Amino acid sequence: MISTHVSVRVDLGRVRANAAEVAARVGAPVWATIKADAYGLGAARVAGALRDVVEGFCVFSLEEAEGIDLWRLTGKPAIAMGPPSSLDPARWIAAHVRPAVSTVDQAARLADAAPLLCVDTGMQRFACPAKDVPAVLEAGRITEAFTHATRVEHVRRLREVTAGRNLRLHGAATALLDEPEARMDLVRPGLALYRGAVRVSARLADVRRSSGAIGYGGWVSESGYHGVIVAGYSNGLRPGAVMVNGRRQRITEVGMQSAYVTLDEADQLGDEVVLLGDGVGEAEVAFAWGVTPHHAILAMAGMGVRGYVGIKE
Repeated sequence: MISTHVSVRVDLGRVRANAAEVAARVGAPVWATIKADAYGLGAARVAGALRDVVEGFCVFSLEEAEGIDLWRLTGKPAIAMGPPSSLDPARWIAAHVRPAVSTVDQAARLADAAPLLCVDTGMQRFACPAKDVPAVLEAGRITEAFTHATRVEHVRRLREVTAGRNLRLHGAATALLDEPEARMDLVRPGLALYRGAVRVSARLADVRRSSGAIGYGGWVSESGYHGVIVAGYSNGLRPGAVMVNGRRQRITEVGMQSAYVTLDEADQLGDEVVLLGDGVGEAEVAFAWGVTPHHAILAMAGMGVRGYVGIKE
């Protein structure tokens, strides 16, 4: 659920700068991963901001690209990394999206849409086993192959399975950008584009001088003060670090639609509580929540009302 009391600010200038930095660092074409609504930042706005910075886009499904009319918006092609949701090549061609295939049947039926082969190198999900690679390549007249790689060994396996076939190859998402061996013919950053680009905040809706045990769990404020924001676990919030007036504080207890915050004596009603940004990064939130940074940024970006800065349109 979205809380109208939470502000989500997306810095599109930072997204562009991140993409340009990746391109300069890796020396390979960048295809921006904008699946899942660009990790919750808004795929249409992100794609529009990146259209003259990247070579193309990666989505999960054809429907994601169609939903924002990605080709009309950017004039750049896309790859759908998930299993094909349609076996009608005309639909893929019209959207300028190329499907990822993993079976002979998919490849044969989508051959006119210039499919890519998704090779299983260890992820073990909707990808082609090594033994079937020659048959799928032939059925789809395929000239490009990729893998979902998290380790260099996955990239090496891709090279091994496709050796001697003169294919365009790629496997490097954010986790492998710093591995020269993994860069190959293009890179597909996702999280690397969005780091530091989202700021999430709420306002103190209640400020109290504490007296004994507080809240459902009976926690005790060391400073003698605490506050409440109008966001809770129904909005995806969990306990963790926050910033209040330039000082590190904590969300100590989260309820359905509100949460307790540690405060100092100087903090006042209406002051901003920064849940992400201003020194609280995606990695710190992810560690506190026991999730990946990808999960953390997606959840945080979906908590409240989204606005944009950094690029004039």
